[in-house]
Amino acid sequence: MIKERKAGILMHITSLPGNYGVGTLGKEAFNFVDYIAAAGLKLWQILPLTPTSYGDSPYQSVSANALNYYMIDLDELVKDNLITKGYLESLNFGDDEKVNYELLFQNKLKSLRFAFQSFDKQTPGFLRFVKGKRYHDFALFMTIKSMFNYNEWTSWPQKYTNYSLELEEEILQENSDEYLFWLFTQYIFLKQWRRLHRYANKKGIQIIGDMPLYVAYDSVEVWKYPEMFDVDENKRPRTVAGCPPDAFSEDGQLWGNPIYNWSYMRKKRYSWWHHRIKDTLKLVDILRIDHFRGFEKYYAIPAGSTNARKGKWLPGPNIDLFKNLKSLNIIAEDLGLITGKVRKMLRATTYPGMRVLEFAFDGKPKNEHKPSNYKRNTVCYTGTHDNLPFYQYLLDLTEEETKVFIADLVAEMEKLGLEPRYNTPGEALASVLKLAFYSKSYYVVIPMQDFLAEGKDKRMNEPSTVSTQNWSYRIKKESLSEGLKDYIKGLVEGSKR
Repeated sequence: MIKERKAGILMHITSLPGNYGVGTLGKEAFNFVDYIAAAGLKLWQILPLTPTSYGDSPYQSVSANALNYYMIDLDELVKDNLITKGYLESLNFGDDEKVNYELLFQNKLKSLRFAFQSFDKQTPGFLRFVKGKRYHDFALFMTIKSMFNYNEWTSWPQKYTNYSLELEEEILQENSDEYLFWLFTQYIFLKQWRRLHRYANKKGIQIIGDMPLYVAYDSVEVWKYPEMFDVDENKRPRTVAGCPPDAFSEDGQLWGNPIYNWSYMRKKRYSWWHHRIKDTLKLVDILRIDHFRGFEKYYAIPAGSTNARKGKWLPGPNIDLFKNLKSLNIIAEDLGLITGKVRKMLRATTYPGMRVLEFAFDGKPKNEHKPSNYKRNTVCYTGTHDNLPFYQYLLDLTEEETKVFIADLVAEMEKLGLEPRYNTPGEALASVLKLAFYSKSYYVVIPMQDFLAEGKDKRMNEPSTVSTQNWSYRIKKESLSEGLKDYIKGLVEGSKR
């Protein structure tokens, strides 16, 4: 349960400015910490730290606990004499406008392999790291993936599609250098991450991490531990995850992730989940768990379906999974179809839920996303990584929707003793930001796009689409201006956060 008013910003590490095509854990991340600390913010929310896979999404990863080597800062490797500046400048990582994942896949990995050749594999810290086996499964899986051009495990030769100890020993014996390379990526990431995390904490910033509910089908978990999932004897999914049709999508959302075998998880006392949550909380200060309602009931769609219309709601583990985790710093993403039973589960955990202002202005007085209906133990957002930037949301409103928006905005701000302004989209956005900061939610978190009043071309993700536009958002260094810092600081101080 949250007990202190704080404000923060939502922006993934990959969105930071800097060289080599993607935001990293290097100098610009430290500069960003300095900037938001000077603005009075105390929270920095990021997206999952796991490696991206299909569609470049951090919510579709090859491993539930591995770390995204794209975020490793290459300039730090230059300082460590593992790679030269000249070599890096000879490679094309793309520009600083958008993340180009195709170029990253080619040249970031090439750079890391180059650095690994110079790395002393007998370094005591690395030897201890290898012996600890924390990222063993990931490294083994990626070693086999690299043997077969990084293709999905279902397309590997039959010998490799089923895990066995004998196969593992053979792979490690014949490909030990490749296996150590993938462990090297995790070792370097952790070294850089821990330094950044300590610095953020020293500056009074807590980092909010993010955990997807599901894992990807093309993951080491499904390959090595199929008993944890609803799959047949050939490891083919019986059911897959998604969301039912609603007012926004007549076909629903077909995510395609494999569904958990919750009866098996229950027999194992949810040990995999407990380890996963606690391990992630060793990396971050607070953890947002995505699609939290899926623990009460989850939507299971028959495998092979072309849309999400024919799914069924089935019971999940509910509070049983969380009864020994109530003291942990967790935020529950309780968006979507929320029933009384989901609310009861959330109350039992005591975790704060989410309120999103982009869903608030519909003319309905009892809408829980309206600030006048908030409880203190909540986190207020203008939008999430899946929403349009709020400025674009305002531009897209019809004439009738604009009237409803203004009426709701005026009513909500007056309840908080605030003066609403809405003559332009910019004024309306500023009013919405003020509404968020002055709301009774103990935490308020604003996406960077909303602080910058950016439009649809700066959207982080459009759900149920695969596009090079998704997950590629980056900011320019000059976006972090003195004027914006002072503006944010005024909101923080005025709302006593």
